Amino acid sequence: MNRYSRITGWGMYVPERRLTNFDLEQMVDTSDKWIVERTGIRERRIVGPGETTRTMAVAAARQALAVANLSPRDLDLIIVATSSPDHLLPTVATQIQADLGAEGVPAFALVAGCTGFVYGLVTAHQFIVAGTYERVLVIGAETISKAVNWEDRTTCVLFGDGAGAVVVEATQTPGGMLAFELGADGTQWDVLMIPAGGVAHPPDHEMIDKKLYTIRMHGRAVFRFATQVMTEATRHVITQAGLTPEDISLLIPHQANLRIIEYAAKKLGFPMDKVMVNIDRYGNTSAASIPIALVEALEQGRIRPGDNIVMVGFGAGLTWGALVWHWQPVVPETEAILVEDWPLPQALQAGLRQVRSRAWNARVALSEKATLALLPLYTWTHKLRKSVSRRFR
Repeated sequence: MNRYSRITGWGMYVPERRLTNFDLEQMVDTSDKWIVERTGIRERRIVGPGETTRTMAVAAARQALAVANLSPRDLDLIIVATSSPDHLLPTVATQIQADLGAEGVPAFALVAGCTGFVYGLVTAHQFIVAGTYERVLVIGAETISKAVNWEDRTTCVLFGDGAGAVVVEATQTPGGMLAFELGADGTQWDVLMIPAGGVAHPPDHEMIDKKLYTIRMHGRAVFRFATQVMTEATRHVITQAGLTPEDISLLIPHQANLRIIEYAAKKLGFPMDKVMVNIDRYGNTSAASIPIALVEALEQGRIRPGDNIVMVGFGAGLTWGALVWHWQPVVPETEAILVEDWPLPQALQAGLRQVRSRAWNARVALSEKATLALLPLYTWTHKLRKSVSRRFR
């Protein structure tokens, strides 16, 4: 008998403190207009006294457990996605386990940058369909503000703090994860990094003096990478699931930059009303980004039983990941559809979905080729406009 995974609980936590673009105007050479035009961000949340990745993760996890109507001891596994743990040693996952009171439950943290939650959700799904575990708690939590150079206007405007969590349970009802793709390009590991603080460059006076414990980013390289993998990974998983954009109710992308999101949506043929966006209020919360957006989408009624949703992210490493999730009705196991595969009416539509999927892929591929072909023309006209502008100043 087949096993499937379903999300039965969800929760989020963001600090109360708001850091607006107008606040940043007083701290660094920037402006609200500059930030909004380039990123879409208007404010972000920053931890207050006593708040850490651990405390935010616990708060989000408790909400998720309450929604799922579970005790911490009902869990079989805890997975924490983060790049900003409270300590390098021990893992923050066991600290969270202790705070929750999930005595004896195995717990580990994984590091995949902003893609971490997608990696964690795929990992939970694999444990469940393999029959190893029945209930897994997946958390994405970050305190990125502690790794920000508040004198660097190219990065300090981007990041915020927060946590999101889901409970994933085994079920015999078809649904849950329909397809996924995980990937990495280690050749670009240094375009988004914190240079010092690890064993390659342990803490020393140089690290403090040069602020090598803060985030360094090559923005253009990250933008190029993100727009490419967001589009390709989303297209791949939708095709793998035998679907087309018309079958997707909501796209939940990593909230890194509104321009990246808009670019990917346009390439995929997604109208923006089918894309979850909250970057204006939270900024980039790294591994917490997608689960926070997921929780808000549920609270706003944008996800309903039977919907197909896509979650897609990219992050330091460089990593990427995408998945299609069928949000199945939460029904008692006694009422579950005990079949080995999807119901017959959906099986009969598979041929039509495959044809639509191929047509959509052909259209997207043609659009990408056209963009590449016209790129030299765009570059030439951009240079011409700049030259004319300088001449008439």
